[in-house]
Amino acid sequence: MVKKLQKLADKQSATAGTPSMAQLFDSQLASSVKDSAQQIWQAGLGAFAKAQGEGGKVFESLVKEGVSIQRRTQAAAEEKLGEVSNRMTKLSDDVQARAGQQWDKLESIFEERVAKALGKLGVPSSKDIDALIHRIDTLSANVARLSKAPAARKAAPAKTALKTAAPRKTAAKTPAKRAAAAPRKRTAA
Repeated sequence: MVKKLQKLADKQSATAGTPSMAQLFDSQLASSVKDSAQQIWQAGLGAFAKAQGEGGKVFESLVKEGVSIQRRTQAAAEEKLGEVSNRMTKLSDDVQARAGQQWDKLESIFEERVAKALGKLGVPSSKDIDALIHRIDTLSANVARLSKAPAARKAAPAKTALKTAAPRKTAAKTPAKRAAAAPRKRTAA
């Protein structure tokens, strides 16, 4: 705009006899500023009218865009939250496994020390008791087997001895000999 005014001033200075340059420059500048101000005012009015007419549409499109951005943001946040949750679960599992291992070590140390203390006191361990139970079972089975075997052996020779032995002549027992051979009964005092 200033350049236009300078060109006009230069043209008028080339033609002499016209009003002074300062007057011309002031009047042209004033009209130029007035025209610019009017154009700015009209542009503002046009923008205001357009904003009123299309404001609802613009508002709706901004709302739609905001909803879209919110959904994407929520999806990204949920994804990150899921990743963090998985990491924390893995970390928790690792810590729990390590704690379990330490607990197992502590438990085995405790059991060893208790076993040593009980051994020093002479208390048999569960292994000792199990070994004794096994020995008792074995001995019981052997006793049962041996107790059945001699009875069968004694019965068999007695029967064969009766068959092979010659009949003996026995003297007739007198009542006195019978009484002596009979078992005596005890009487309660």
